[in-house]
Amino acid sequence: MTPQQAAAFLTAHDNYLILTHVRPDGDTIGCGAGLCRALRQIGKTAYILENPEVTELFTNYVEGLTVGPDFVPGTVVSVDIAARSLFPEAAKPYLDRVDLAIDHHPSQEFFAKETCLDSKRAACGQLILDIVKQFAKITPEIGEALYVAVSTDCGCFQYSNADADAHRAAAELMESGFDPYPVNRKFFRTKTFKRLKLEGLLTAGMELRDQGATALVFLTRKMIEEVGASERDMDDISAFVGQIEGVKNGVTLKESVGGHVKISLRTDPGDLNASSVCALLGGGGHAAAAGAMLEGTMEQVRQRVIDAIEQVRNG
Repeated sequence: MTPQQAAAFLTAHDNYLILTHVRPDGDTIGCGAGLCRALRQIGKTAYILENPEVTELFTNYVEGLTVGPDFVPGTVVSVDIAARSLFPEAAKPYLDRVDLAIDHHPSQEFFAKETCLDSKRAACGQLILDIVKQFAKITPEIGEALYVAVSTDCGCFQYSNADADAHRAAAELMESGFDPYPVNRKFFRTKTFKRLKLEGLLTAGMELRDQGATALVFLTRKMIEEVGASERDMDDISAFVGQIEGVKNGVTLKESVGGHVKISLRTDPGDLNASSVCALLGGGGHAAAAGAMLEGTMEQVRQRVIDAIEQVRNG
């Protein structure tokens, strides 16, 4: 579907349930909140399915918009979800009944009946903006939610995906009337003390390869428990590695419960395609930011990631 067709679809249906992905970031939360408010503005019944992994960074954006599993939807929409593996546990009953998926990932699996996809967009929030402004007024509340979606996926417009279109979308959203300063300060200039302690531990255990162009950091359960860190303290911690001078490709391996390790790969797209690497590991994403989840020890997963990087490099 084009954004115009998606807007026509949304205005023609009702009783919406909006799905966000596991380990929700600013893009999926901002998109969900912005779309939900826009649908309610035109008299539709719309809710976001409760996602227990939402951290306190984002809870204010979904306040008053969420609903539990007892709600019976007429139309199910997913936002910023590329794959079935990214459905939270509560959303899994809807795996085969998503009516419309709105997304920007090139690794989209096309699990929905209809898909509105533009993989050239830096953030799914840009696509949501194009859709909802055709039938709703961009209020300050909608504008702020979609600004969070765009700015977080662009790293406050520092990532390589922050093209002119992303800046234009941000400017249009700012014109809705919200104050961007506290948003930018909250998401891009403020860190908890526990987060700083974690970054210190990651730095101490960092592995540098390729003459310093590739860096791997290892976030273990022991480190998390030692610091007493919450998910809020670890939000977007994979971006930390790329802040080091000379590092083009940053790998963050985070030990999860149940014998799994989460892989987050941030790369210079001119040097290494992150999506191609993670596809070899059962994951996906974008050329400059991708991820996967593997079963095994930290050392086993480390070696598999290194092997996948070498495989992509060698063609």
